This record gives sequence, C-alpha cells and structure tokens, in this order.
Amino acid sequence: MKGVLRHPALMPLVAVAIVFLLLVQPNYPDALTWRALLLFPLELPAILLAMAAFGRGRGGLMLRVAITLALTAVTVLKTADFAMFTALSRGFNPVADLPLIAAGVHLLAGAIGIFAAILVACAAVALVGVIAALVWWALGVWTRITMPPLARNLAAMVALLFASASVADIGAVKGWGVPFDPPGSAFTARIGVDRAQLIRTTLAELAVFRTTAALDPYAGQTGLLDLIDRDVIVVFVESYGRTSIDTPFYNDLHRATLAVGEARLRASGLAMASGYLGSPTSGGQSWLAHSTFANGLWINAQIRYRAALVSGRHTLFHLAQEAGFETAAVMPQITMDWPEADFMGFDRVFAAKDLGYKGLPFNWIEMPDQFTFAALDRLLLDQPATRPRFVQLATGSSHAPWVPVPQMIDWGDIGDGTEFNEMASAGDTPKEVWRDPERVRAQYRLAIDYALQNVLSYAALHAENPPLMIILGDHQAAGFVALDEGRDVPIHVIGPANLVARVKGFAPFEGLIPPVSAGSVPMDQMRDLVLQAFTSTPLPKGVTAP
Repeated sequence: MKGVLRHPALMPLVAVAIVFLLLVQPNYPDALTWRALLLFPLELPAILLAMAAFGRGRGGLMLRVAITLALTAVTVLKTADFAMFTALSRGFNPVADLPLIAAGVHLLAGAIGIFAAILVACAAVALVGVIAALVWWALGVWTRITMPPLARNLAAMVALLFASASVADIGAVKGWGVPFDPPGSAFTARIGVDRAQLIRTTLAELAVFRTTAALDPYAGQTGLLDLIDRDVIVVFVESYGRTSIDTPFYNDLHRATLAVGEARLRASGLAMASGYLGSPTSGGQSWLAHSTFANGLWINAQIRYRAALVSGRHTLFHLAQEAGFETAAVMPQITMDWPEADFMGFDRVFAAKDLGYKGLPFNWIEMPDQFTFAALDRLLLDQPATRPRFVQLATGSSHAPWVPVPQMIDWGDIGDGTEFNEMASAGDTPKEVWRDPERVRAQYRLAIDYALQNVLSYAALHAENPPLMIILGDHQAAGFVALDEGRDVPIHVIGPANLVARVKGFAPFEGLIPPVSAGSVPMDQMRDLVLQAFTSTPLPKGVTAP
C-alpha cells in the first residue's frame, strides 16, 4: 500500500478514489447500496482540477485547507445523519443535537460496557483525523501535477464549469429556477448548504420559540382542574408507539393484552377511553415528549427543551400545584443529578436511588416497571395526605436494549427488589441479541407487552378507589425496530366514568384499542386539553410555538 501511495502514475488515481468515496458516501440507510458507486459527483472534478490549477502558492494552501476542513466536516455530518436516521428517523441538526453525543455514548455504554464504549468513542475521533489526513494527502497529490500554462488554464475553466454545475444542481433541488439540469449530482455540497441553512433557521426559530413560550394564557388562571377529586397519574410508557396497534408483527400480542386488560377493568367498574397523539420525537429522547406534554409547546430538539426550561413557562405540573395538588415525578431511569426538575413544577422527585430497589439491574434498565409502580404506592400514594397528588411516572422496562424482559409477579410478593434477581440475570446479553435485527424486534415486542400488562394490572389493583390515569407512549421505537417510520403514540385514559367522559378532545374512542384509521392529536396540545377537560369554567385558547 505504501508503494502504491508513492507510485507517480497511481497516486492521482488513489487520490481520486478517496475523494470520490467521501463524496458518494450516503447519509441515510436506504441509500447504502452499491448503486451509490454509480453516482457522478459534480464536486469531484471541481475540487481536484481546482487543486491542479490553483494549488500552488499561499492561495493554493489556503484553498487546500478550506476544502479539507469542509469535506471532513460534511463527511462527519453525513455519518451523523446516518446514525440519526437509523435511531430517530430524522437527520442531524448541528445546533440542536450536539447534546445527543453524550447521551449516545451513555446508551452505548449500557449496551456494550463503558470500556468498550470509550474505545468506540476514541476510535470515532481518530477516524475523523484519518479522514482529514487522507483528504489533505489526496488534494496534495493533485497540487503536484505538472501541467503547462495552457493546460492549467483549461483545468481552471473546467473546475469553474463543474463548480457552476454543482451550484445549478443545488438550485434545481431547491427550486431556484436554474437554467439547466446538470449531468450529475452535487449531493455532498447540498448537504453542506442544507446544514448551513438549518443552523440559521434553527437559531431564528429558537428566538420565536422563546417569545411564544413566555405567552401563556393560563398563567394566573384560577379554578383550574377543579373537576378532579382524586389522584392523577400521568404514565409515559417507554417506546410505546402506534405500531403496537397497526403492525401485524406486534398487534396480535399487544391488542390481545389490551383486550384482556379492558375486560378486566370494565368488570371492575372502570371506564376507559383511547386515541393517538403525535409525538415530537421517535426512536429516543423521551424527555422531549415529556416536556412537550407538560409545557404545551412543540419541543422536538434539545435546544428547545433548554429554552422551555428557562422560559418561566407554567407546565401542567406548575398549574396543578396552583390548583392544590401535590406534584411528583417518579423517574426510575434518572441516575445522575437532574437540576432541570427544579423548573418543571414538581414538589418531589423520586429518582432511581430514591425508590429503594436493591435488586440487580436489567442491563441498562435500573429496575422493572412493576417495582416502580409498587414504590409509587409505598412512598407516595399510600402515605397520609391532605391534598390529592398529580404524578408523572416514566416507565423503563420497554427501553432499549429490551434484554432481559421482566415477568409479572404477585404484587404482594414485591419487597426490596431482590426477588427480581433471577429474571435480571436470565437470557442472552444485549451484545448477543443486537447482532440480529429480528431478535431485537422480538425482544421489543415482549418488552412492550410486559409494560402494558404492568400498567393495566396496576390500574386493576386500584379499582376500588381509582386514580385518574393518563397513559401514553412517549415515542415510537426506531424505524428498523417498529417496522414503521411514523411518530404517533397511543393514549389511554382509565378512571371513574364521570371523568373519563370528559376526555373526548384527546381520547375520543371508548375502550383501550383505538381504531387503526383514527387521526392523532399533536402532543403539544395536551396541556391545554387536559386543563380544558377538567376545569368547570371556560378557558382561553392556548398559544403554541411553531
């Protein structure tokens, strides 16, 4: 290989191959086929001929540095796009998604171990350096090609021609009304332009979002939620998406579990209603859904999440506090400091360390959902109180990697969590399961079914004095797992008939299984819809951010 890189006849060809492969690198999974090698990137002759024509001298050095940095950066962006499309069914936003890098390393550590995750992270950084070095070398090869002045001028003209064709291709895709359709594709340049525009648009949208977040017609309202005479539990079921109702691979099991639960709850005298919500995220970032629900704002990126936290906006839990409820968050997957909770309206927060679990973790999952619900009763709902509670609980057992999946036990057998140890150490490791997408889907199917069994069993356990339970998915699983790229999630309301009858604005269908053909309500409408449903006096319409 070293000899090839130094062979005067082969070096330019190797340099062409390096730049070509980076330019045709796909940025989303469906494009990862051999057909990508048949693309003609318009940037290729523009870059290499420009280096041959202008690469000497100080100006050429600056051009070489600029192209190396730009091509390396876009290569990293395409890789980030590929990862985001795989996990979250969308591209990478350089402004909003930078915090996800740390979250991704944390998730990877849970799946393959912290040492292996650190090695992967270090290898990724080293790979960026290697790519930059290869681009620098490839461009340098073309700067050293000897050409007479006439050929050099011709190379400059052809480079300019292909640069113009690249701009025309970008314009054709974006509808700029360009005069001709170039014979190739400036795919990589388009991504660079798209990301530059996305950064500008994101910053502008954030300014509008901050202004809108401060406009809250419910701040200072009195009499809110006065129709609720009991505890309220908002349950976010991790990774529970519409695919459980629609997709044959999942809906045979999940519909059956819902049907059995519905019959049991109906026999216990409880009413039920269901529907669909449109989640702001898919594949992950549960906190964006939690925040969208609570704030009544469309929070689909980390930058909006941060802006909402510091905006002074009254969440549903702030408003419940003002209405006389004790508010709490039960978050079994929170294992580190969570300073954001101070801005969310919770009187009390029960993180993983507060729930009393002494058993083994289920790999990345701290504790099974059944223990979490039992801890909710033990630490909060069974304690004497002078006012009703308004609680957010986020489940964990249906979070990736879905290995192993717990089993339901008798509620009376739940102690300090060690009774789950045998389950926690059973089955294959995530590393073994995640080698096969079919096994991943099978585990996900079982994990969601366990989550549904658990929450429905808990509702039945409290049928004599039922809380009002609002149960919803936070987001759908990644597309390759869910077998569906949609973002809708089911919502179920369980409780006394007089309260359930008031939720037609967001759960219009009786029972636990909404029809496949039903539309969805955007999740950012939920704060206001809950307030309107359970307040006796008319309320103003809410304000939502774009």
